[in-house]
Amino acid sequence: MRTINFVQAINEAMREEMERDPMVFVMGEDVELGLMGATAGLVGQFGKDRVRNTPLAECSFVGAAVGAAASGSRPIVDIMMWDFAYVAMDQFVNQAAKMTYMFGGQAKLPIVYRGLTGPFGAAAAQHSDSPHAMFMNVPGFKIIMPSTAGDAKGLLKSAIRDDNPVLFFEHSGVLGAEDPVPEGEHLVPIGVADLKREGEQVTVVAIGPMVPQALEVAEELASEGISVEVVDPRTLVPLDAEAIRASVKKTGRLVVADEAPRICGAAAEIIAVVTEDDGTFGSLKAPIRRVTRAHVPVPYSPPMEGFVIPGKEKIAAAVREVMKW
Repeated sequence: MRTINFVQAINEAMREEMERDPMVFVMGEDVELGLMGATAGLVGQFGKDRVRNTPLAECSFVGAAVGAAASGSRPIVDIMMWDFAYVAMDQFVNQAAKMTYMFGGQAKLPIVYRGLTGPFGAAAAQHSDSPHAMFMNVPGFKIIMPSTAGDAKGLLKSAIRDDNPVLFFEHSGVLGAEDPVPEGEHLVPIGVADLKREGEQVTVVAIGPMVPQALEVAEELASEGISVEVVDPRTLVPLDAEAIRASVKKTGRLVVADEAPRICGAAAEIIAVVTEDDGTFGSLKAPIRRVTRAHVPVPYSPPMEGFVIPGKEKIAAAVREVMKW
């Protein structure tokens, strides 16, 4: 199987879906230029009617996508960076997330909002956020964060075909990662977790960029006789709670790694679905540990940025801590 990187997989997924369905189009900031690489070359193949540059005004084009979808199109909205979503919260929360419900199902909104998320090296607080957990609190969205190129392609194609608004988070830390990706039709179902590594003693549920780091930790700790299982939810809403519970029942220990801030984060929700289930809670041999970003804005200083965001060392320390029980 050929190997391509994450950005190429995103580009390929959009290209294939635009070829398959003439109602699919792309809109957003600098999508004709393909500044981040994901939309590169699309305007040459599909023209400016289907690859539309927008003004630098997220509230306008996030809202325009709602109208386009309600009228029968299937827009893919490139928001560039998820930090920029904050200026369009009314369009996201009061329109995109709620319209289907408020109209009694008469309006479907097949929209994919996609863009970069997370710190990518001294970009400072307004370009380094990880807001996926914030949107998990909004009913009406499906939320996806893949960690591999293969999952990125398969999940994006599934998202484009879904009749609900989908938020697609692409972390800068995995954009260059190359993986085997099937050519042509490749769909990954939304709401199904992936067991990235089997283990016996501790489960690490890792989200997005934490997945490759958790896998490195698992490899390193194997030499210490610690067997780590790594579960990648891939989809945060809907969350595959049964896959997570099954892993924890097997290992009896849980570490959750996520780059979002700690308070009310995705890690907290994952812990809740484990502890609220009597059978899974009863199988725990140790307290659960979270490895998350500190509850502060991401600093500009590279050393301080590294201090507040999670990484391999913090995951490994958490695993060793739960193994003491």
